[in-house]
Amino acid sequence: MIEPFPLVQDVVLIGGGHTHTLVLRTFGMDPLPGVRLTVINPDPAAPYTGMLPGHIAGHYTQDDLMIDLVRLARFAGARIIFDRATGIDRQARRIHLAERPPLSYNLCSIDIGIGSGLPEVTGFAKYGVAAKPLGTYVDRWKTFIDRALPAPIIVILGAGMGGVELALASAHRLRATGSDPQITLIDRAKTVLPALGPSARNTILRELKQAGITLMLGTAAIAITENAVQLDNGTTLPSDFTLSVASASPQNWLSTTGISLHQGFVTVSPTLQSSDPTIFAAGDCAHLSFAPQPKAGVYAVRAAPVLNHNLRAALTGQPLQSFHPQRDYLKLISLGGKNALADKFNLSANGAWLWRLKDQIDRKFMAKFADYPTMPRLLPINPVTGLAEAIGAKPLCGGCGAKVGASALSNALSHLPAPAHTDVISGPGDDAAILAYGTQKQVITTDHLRTTCNDPRLMARITAIHAMGDIWAMGATPQAALAQITLPRMSATMQTETLTEILEEAAAVFRSAGTDIIGGHTSIGAELTIGFTLTGITNTPITKAGAKPGDALILTKAIGTGTILAAEMALAHIPGLILGQAVQAAYASMSRPLGPAAAILAPYANAMTDVTGFGLAGHLLEILEASGTAATITLAAIPLLAGAKDLAAEGYESSLAPEIRAATNYRITAPEAPETALLYDPQTAGPLLATVPANMATSLLATLHANGESAALIGHITKGDPYLTIL
Repeated sequence: MIEPFPLVQDVVLIGGGHTHTLVLRTFGMDPLPGVRLTVINPDPAAPYTGMLPGHIAGHYTQDDLMIDLVRLARFAGARIIFDRATGIDRQARRIHLAERPPLSYNLCSIDIGIGSGLPEVTGFAKYGVAAKPLGTYVDRWKTFIDRALPAPIIVILGAGMGGVELALASAHRLRATGSDPQITLIDRAKTVLPALGPSARNTILRELKQAGITLMLGTAAIAITENAVQLDNGTTLPSDFTLSVASASPQNWLSTTGISLHQGFVTVSPTLQSSDPTIFAAGDCAHLSFAPQPKAGVYAVRAAPVLNHNLRAALTGQPLQSFHPQRDYLKLISLGGKNALADKFNLSANGAWLWRLKDQIDRKFMAKFADYPTMPRLLPINPVTGLAEAIGAKPLCGGCGAKVGASALSNALSHLPAPAHTDVISGPGDDAAILAYGTQKQVITTDHLRTTCNDPRLMARITAIHAMGDIWAMGATPQAALAQITLPRMSATMQTETLTEILEEAAAVFRSAGTDIIGGHTSIGAELTIGFTLTGITNTPITKAGAKPGDALILTKAIGTGTILAAEMALAHIPGLILGQAVQAAYASMSRPLGPAAAILAPYANAMTDVTGFGLAGHLLEILEASGTAATITLAAIPLLAGAKDLAAEGYESSLAPEIRAATNYRITAPEAPETALLYDPQTAGPLLATVPANMATSLLATLHANGESAALIGHITKGDPYLTIL
């Protein structure tokens, strides 16, 4: 048997800049055994700067210019952490993060870009918009466009190439929507675009004039209000949208690292190493001390092969390469409409053909992150009959999508003898077994999850919440927890750190629910698996058997996690959908404990369960069977996670979903729709499903909403044999 190589080195990429995205792609095509690769970025997608002016002008959609870091990390075999670095402890080799404990590294690389904000200008932080980082600008621009002002006034601070492109793009977009914009471009310099040749500069000035854009040089903003910009020459300009492209600011935390900086940027050698050889840097945040260059994406792209080689070389003891940036590069400047200006070595040209050239170059770059190469399946040359079918066409899901199917499970459980102890009140069937416990009842359950991602801390949080779902669903208070953890093969140091991450995060989740981890078991295996056995205490357990005709059905949060995670494993790419954003939202939903919702519902629920491995349809049918009732639910009333419907419409589903559908379809009447497919979707750390008296539904929903729960009334219990009607 071929076992996975043990993990022995941590390589951490701080930031999702262009250089790092290309390095990640290369690692996906050519992994380096023994390396755990991590990328840290606050957002699940990173914008490609080359297409920004085209997006502002309306030529590209938002997903056209976004590199989906979640899909990319999956392809690269990397873990992605949605957070922001705040410092580096070089002695301990730990990266400090804004919202979680520090992360260890053997090598790290920084590619965090720059900011273009003006923190020194009064009012900018509240009323201004910075062009970089791009994500915030893109969102604010969409909101501004949606306001549809008839005569919008825009002030752009900074008349470099970026400011010129965005001014022309803004004018084009607003006029295309029927507006009559007034745009002013401001720069403290007295000459516009001095780096361009005379011919190119004259073309730019002509384009600005034709677009009706006012150019003000030799002045700068000193204060910004909600609807005005005050300049240092005493002028006050009205403004509905104030954009800064004026500065190239490094992130402040770099100054705390102790590595050599140049004007706040990381000074790197030809090998792209900082003054600390274990820390590399590339892109706009790096200063090429050996060949200073302007901040331009072309240098970030050209540096990627060198950074990729040098990270591998540093890990394997091989010679490092030097980066040799070109002396000049072809500048393709968008002119608002589908025409562009080219400039290199003081030679220039402009026209629609240059826009087509720029568009071709940009789309070729983005195509690298659209459809990834299919890696070969690990099948023997002459497989035995049935092996390919058993492996299946899709990867095995993690989380609840990896559960054994209901039919196999029920067949196996049918051979168990009845409980012999008199203090065992109920065994298999409910969410948790019920034991006599003095004057109270004790419930006990166990659950584990095959990992869905490479982030042990996140998986620990989700698994702890998922495991407590059975306790909360029975109206009990968690009492004690035992951990069962299987780690993949890794170095002793990484074992300690990974186990610490898991236990720290799980302990924090359990402590917030009023319980603790009191023991457990660990082992080494093929992949990360985390599980917990839990007990809980209650006076009167809520079972699945208490539903009454007329009861309202309340679902406490949205469904769709199985479909979204299955699509992420399949590297799904659907135009108009940024999968990484859907995955981030799904993990946020799974990370939300059910305890607060259970506390609201438990005093009034006649029956309750948590929706997990058998999907909403399967778990609702369990209530109907136990209670001897039927139910009607409204498809449109069921809350869905963002992106789940679109993915279901494209045929994405968990590996367990077909079996759930086959096991339940004969007891369900439902329309053919993507939303129906999601009823068979296994949910990891899914919602509670409660039946409550109909006259209590409105007030309970109001209380749930007031506590931040996205709960919904999805239907009612009816008389009849166990059957589910979906309208």
